This record gives sequence, C-alpha cells and structure tokens, in this order.
Amino acid sequence: MHRRQRTIRKSKSCKGVGLHTGVDSVITFHPAPENYGIRFVRSDIKDSPEIKADIDHVVDISRGTTIEQNDVRIHTVEHALAAVNGLRIDNVMIELNNKETPVMDGSAKDFVDALSDAGTVKQESKRKVLEITRAVNYTDYYRDIDIHVIPSDHFRVTFLVEYPLPALGTQYEAIYNMEEDFAVEVAPARTFCFLSEIEMLKEQGLIKGGGLDNALVIVDKKIDQIEMNRLRNLFGIEEAIVNGSNGLLNGKLLRFKNEPVRHKTLDLIGDLALLGVPIIGHVTAARAGHASNVEFVKKLKKVYAKELEELWKDD
Repeated sequence: MHRRQRTIRKSKSCKGVGLHTGVDSVITFHPAPENYGIRFVRSDIKDSPEIKADIDHVVDISRGTTIEQNDVRIHTVEHALAAVNGLRIDNVMIELNNKETPVMDGSAKDFVDALSDAGTVKQESKRKVLEITRAVNYTDYYRDIDIHVIPSDHFRVTFLVEYPLPALGTQYEAIYNMEEDFAVEVAPARTFCFLSEIEMLKEQGLIKGGGLDNALVIVDKKIDQIEMNRLRNLFGIEEAIVNGSNGLLNGKLLRFKNEPVRHKTLDLIGDLALLGVPIIGHVTAARAGHASNVEFVKKLKKVYAKELEELWKDD
C-alpha cells in the first residue's frame, strides 16, 4: 500500500482516429518525474501547453470526458486515464498531436499494451494515495444512479447496469485485484452505443470517427433494409450492415458476455484518475456514466479536501 512511486521506463505511442472529432491523432506516453502525476501535453500547439488530469478541468461530459486548461482542450481522455490508473502508474506525461485521444478499437487494450511494453521503473518518493476511511455516497434519484466508496485494503470496483433489452439485461462486474486483473478483465472491453442514438449523436457533431470497427452498436429498435443502407451512407461503410441475431449490429462477437458493464467499469476507473491521486477503497456503482462519475469525484474531493491537501503540502 505504501510502495514507492513509479513511472514508465521508455516512451511508447499509439496512432488512430478520434471517436468524436474524427481527427487523426498520435498519443505518446512518456516517463515523468516524481510527484508529476498525470498530465496531457498538446504538442501540436505552440509551446506545447500542459493540461493536468484534474476534476476541476472537466468542461464536457458529452459521451466522454473532456478536459481543458488555459483554453487548451482535449477530448475523450477516459480510456488513456483508465490505462494509467488501472496499471497503477503514478507519473506519466501523455503527449497528443491533436485535440482528441485516438479511439483505437474502442477499448483501452492498445494503451495498456503500450504501457506494459514500456515497462515501469520505481522512483524514490513514496506513492501518494488517498485512503478511504469514511464512506462517500453519490445518488441521482431522478436517473436511479448510485456511486459509493467504502474503506478497503485495496482499490476495488464493483459495477451494475440494467437495460430493458435481451442483448444486455442486468450485468455485473467486480474487480478485486486491479493490478492483476485490469489488463485482462477490463481494458479489452469496447465502447458501445444504441442504434437509436446514432443519428442524434451525429446531429450533435459527435462520433465523427465512429464505426463498426471501434464500437459495439446495440440494436434497440426494428430496422429495415432502407435504414441499413442509410446507416452505411452515414458512416461511409462499404460492407453490408445486418441485424445480428445476438442483438448487435453485424453480429459483432462480444469479447466478454458482460462486455458493456466492463466498459462502464473502464470509464469509471479513468474518471476516478481525475481526483489527482489513486484511492485505496472499494467503489460500487449502479447505472453510472461519465456525468455521475464526474460528480462523484467532485464530491470525493470535497469530502477529503483536508487529506488531499496534506498529501501535497510538502511538494
């Protein structure tokens, strides 16, 4: 629990397209000094400004978490943050040459593979962690969302989702050993959306880089051939689109039977990194998403303000 801080041994990059902005993007994870934390750098902007991964810098949660500092913005940071947080890396500089992280295959697997290949190195300073000693609860009664954290000897996450669809239903995931299980049990889980949401998301200027190769599309309404052709044109897809018998567009095979709730767990782990330090505690969530994750972290930061200040007072 009180081990030394660690960073990565060497720099590693991933290249892809931004899910919502559609921009070509290269993300590079770099080693960082002690007490640096997690920071993003926009190398495509003059003087390469930094953006600290901090809950106070969240400016948008439209289908992802967007941060901004000094008028410099980065979209969809949660998968990169989840990879760093899930692997328990304390200090890392995340360089981007554009305004959004690449979506890759819709999961954090490529980021985890890059960080694992980079390796880790121990640093001299002790790791800064927030030990949960009293419960913090967040509830949204209107949307039936709950997120809680209670004391535990390790960082653990339990997540529950409920959907009125045969393809999803009620799903549950529990991760009790993050360092051993995250890379295998959580990181490969891909992002998903409902077919009924696609046109709305397009109209909102989102998912410009979205496609069947980087997201699971859950069929939640009846579609005919005319609509299938319209979807092909909407996404510029050459191959045929079919309504899969498993409830997923084109019958995409799931990596896990409960892949959607595992991806929700992935998002939560990424959003929790915005606290600025890792926590030692058991987080339980029901039906949560980015908006509620952010509100929960804000409450956690407020409740533990004195403890967080104490962690950083000597730096």
